[in-house]
Order: sequence, then structure tokens, then C-alpha cells
Amino acid sequence: MTAEAFAMPRRPASIPVAPEPVVSNTRLAIVIVIVGESMLFAGLVGMYLVFRLSAPQWPPPDQPRLPIVMTAINTVILLASLVPLTRALAAARRHQLQPRGVQLAALLGSLFLAVQGIEWLRLLAHGLTPGASIYGGAFYLLIGCHFVHVLVAVIWLGTLALLSRRPRIGWSSSAGLEMCTIYWYFVCGLWVFLFPLVYLY
Repeated sequence: MTAEAFAMPRRPASIPVAPEPVVSNTRLAIVIVIVGESMLFAGLVGMYLVFRLSAPQWPPPDQPRLPIVMTAINTVILLASLVPLTRALAAARRHQLQPRGVQLAALLGSLFLAVQGIEWLRLLAHGLTPGASIYGGAFYLLIGCHFVHVLVAVIWLGTLALLSRRPRIGWSSSAGLEMCTIYWYFVCGLWVFLFPLVYLY
């Protein structure tokens, strides 16, 4: 027998396991998007404040007043959508599919957009147009930009709601729902800041 026969068998080299990142790629991506959007709104809010503070009277006396009560109710509708969406995300993290929470959040978000659109039509009919004054232009630019962001988020929620109704597809993981929920919290938190700034200040 040779010396190799008595040699100890070599252990296979262990393959190093890469450590999991502290922040997942999906969370990092949505955080980058939110930071960029925050910079956009910081510029818009700065523009609005410059016009607001430099005007002798705000709003101008010949312009209609904003619907505070209806918008306050609409704010409650938007914030109420956070409850079912948060519960749906918690269930998805437990590998449970609860599409009703996403569907309800999308419905409440759509209701928010519908009410806001109706109020805009009434304001336009009363003479508050983007070209009527700096007041009207600043209002529609700032609030309209938020409207577009809510619309994008509602479309996102609606897509997730449709996918949840197809059992063969569903949600492969909670990552997509988590990104959408984080973005929805962003647009809701942004409105909590914009509502008192534009409608009450």
C-alpha cells in the first residue's frame, strides 16, 4: 500500500457565504426614489413660500378661497388608507396573502383623487386658474405635482391588487408590496405637510 492510502482524506473547502446586506436592494431603491422626490418638493415648497411671503395679500382678494372642510375630510380618507395597507404588508411578511387590504387602500386613494379633482373643477369654475394669478399657478403646480404622485401610487396599488387575484402569480415575495407601502407612506406624509401649508397658512 502506498502512503497516499493512509493519508487523511481532505475536507472540501467551505464556500464562504456572503453576509446579507443591512438594507435590502429594494428598500435602498425606494429610499433613493423618495430622496429624489423630496428634493423636488423642497424646491416647489421653496417657490411657494417665496411667492407667499412676498405677496401683500394671500390669497388675492379677487380669487376664490380653498375648500378647507372638504379637503380636511379628504385628508382623513387618505390617511385611513394606511391602516389596511399596513396590515396587508404585515400579513405578506408572514407569507399570508391578504389582497383586501391593498384593494381597500387603492380604493381610498382613488376616492381621494376623485374628491380632489371635483374640488379643482369647482375652483376652475369660480376663476381660480393656473394663469389667473401667481396664487393659482403656485397652487396647481404644488398640489398638482402631489396629485400625480398619488396617482402613480394608486396605479401601483391597483397593479398589486390585480396580481393578488391570480393565484398562480400572486406576490412572489413581500418586497414589491413593501416598496409600494413605503412610497404610499411618503405621499401621505407629504400631504400632511402640504395641507396646512397651502390650505391653512
